Amino acid sequence: MKPILLIDFGSTYTKLTAVDADGRRVLGTSQSYTTVETDINKGFDMALVALLRRTGELRFEKRFACSSAAGGLRMVTSGLVPELTAEAARIASLGAGAKVVKVFSYQLTDEDVDEISRLAPDIFLLTGGTDGGNSATILHNARMLASCPRRFPVLIAGNRVCAKDCEMLLSGWETYRCANVLPRLGQLCVEPAQEKIREVFLNRIIFAKGLSKAMELLSGILMPTPSAMFAAMKLLSGGVQGEAGIGDLIAVDLGGATTDVYSMADGLPGDDRTVLKGLQEPYAKRTVEGDLGMRYNAMGILDAVGALRLSQLSGIAARRIVELVGMVSSHTELLPETDELLAFDKALACAAIDTAVTRHAGTIEEVYTPMGRAFVQVGKDLRGVSQLVVTGGAIVHNPHAAQIAGHAFAGDTERSDLSSGSSVGCSFRAEPSSSCLPSPVSQNGTDRFSLKPRRAEVYVDRHYILAAMGLLSTQYPEVALSIMKKELEHHGAC
Repeated sequence: MKPILLIDFGSTYTKLTAVDADGRRVLGTSQSYTTVETDINKGFDMALVALLRRTGELRFEKRFACSSAAGGLRMVTSGLVPELTAEAARIASLGAGAKVVKVFSYQLTDEDVDEISRLAPDIFLLTGGTDGGNSATILHNARMLASCPRRFPVLIAGNRVCAKDCEMLLSGWETYRCANVLPRLGQLCVEPAQEKIREVFLNRIIFAKGLSKAMELLSGILMPTPSAMFAAMKLLSGGVQGEAGIGDLIAVDLGGATTDVYSMADGLPGDDRTVLKGLQEPYAKRTVEGDLGMRYNAMGILDAVGALRLSQLSGIAARRIVELVGMVSSHTELLPETDELLAFDKALACAAIDTAVTRHAGTIEEVYTPMGRAFVQVGKDLRGVSQLVVTGGAIVHNPHAAQIAGHAFAGDTERSDLSSGSSVGCSFRAEPSSSCLPSPVSQNGTDRFSLKPRRAEVYVDRHYILAAMGLLSTQYPEVALSIMKKELEHHGAC
């Protein structure tokens, strides 16, 4: 037996997973409230005691960890055009496991610099211009950043012609240079920036977050938790040499502070009447909804869908919904141990998943041209993705996880009386239309067409192992893939 300990220092809970690499099996899991405000080792020690109580004494050969504690990896980015370099910078940051708290376009102003100082990012990603293209904006922004009273690492990943000049303008700052995230129009190159972001996270950020207290316990803190989750989804989708993955998928990670959505699919237009607007998004895409969280950002869910919708989903009066949101936001450690809180948490989870997947998926709208009717697609078309993976405490500990997951799909799912104990399942009132266009939905008051998935096989991360498998995949990808295939709870087509 070859025991390995995998640790996830989450924003709310520290989660441990013990695996036997030789036997390709999970030995046990446990969790405890994250104590990053005092000593992060306390929460870890409590979780370890609980784990060993279940598994018996183990001598771990290796210990790996990821973290999203104390806010995770917070980034601010700037670029030239919102739909191009600024969007490329956002994609690069999210793919590296960061939480992007602000994206700036065009030239920074004094007010922008003041806001950046208040945001206090862990890393600033400075981009702008294709290689050999516009240089004025990125140089201006480097000059403006140099006047910021708060210092933070700056990653320069714009027009390579002026990258050294940007570095000189930021003399005295901690700066890093890497390849342009948009070297040519329509061509993304985000991997070098992502690798550098992870490197900065490892070398600097873990100490700023207080996680260095736990370093003596580990073989190494490898990555931010979302990056570990991303690695797991890539592995589960694509497989390894000699063993296939499960193919295209969408994954939702519902956390206490954010809701992250991942898609492994090209998402290209499905017919010749549809044209793609903006950048072609990467096959492996992550978005993070920083305003949607089960505890720290429960108020964001309320703001997104309204008290009436949460009341409909839970059977709890709207006035009481507002009171409960305030309560869980103030007491983030609160568990749903009453019928009322169980119904409330379920409603929050349903609303968060619905909203987050809608934001992640693309849209399509009808336009009229001299050649007749046509369609414009923005973002990914995920209607054909047939597998959905869900994780997060509010889902994995809920007996109606598949029912909650059904809110990731477009169309009218059967959602009657979520507060009751009856099984609702994921059945649809009607089969998806054979038309190339989906049913219209309202987004920000404008009628558009959602490209969310229509139906899918649902897999529940019931034992909360996906981030751990992402960690494990850095050393033992075959073992991680084998464990995921065995451990994910399959609920069939919804």
